[in-house]
Amino acid sequence: MNKGNIYAIIGIALFICALFFAMWYFSRPVSPYGNLDAFAQCIADKKITMYGAYWCSHCKDEKARFGDSFKYIPYVECTEETQKCISAGIEGYPTWILPDGTKLVGEQGLEKLSEASGCALPPKK
Repeated sequence: MNKGNIYAIIGIALFICALFFAMWYFSRPVSPYGNLDAFAQCIADKKITMYGAYWCSHCKDEKARFGDSFKYIPYVECTEETQKCISAGIEGYPTWILPDGTKLVGEQGLEKLSEASGCALPPKK
């Protein structure tokens, strides 16, 4: 192989990597609210917990709505903490449990969680 062929292969590989990165970057869910750290921290402060499973597509969608801010949400992975989920009476995923014992089963979305928690969402961009 000569140098020209090696450079062509490297160029094609870099182009393919850039293409995959662009596809990933532009397909990420973006919140119309921007940064949700304060909202997620408010939910955490109010002791509201989400119960879910890694294989649950609705759980993945709910987490994606928060973006990076989901790290603040109290979360129980029922495939790893089975007893916690049994004790909490979890029958479907995702389930959000409020401090008064109210269960919100299924995808709720940010607006419904704001309503149920009393935590304000930031203004839409």
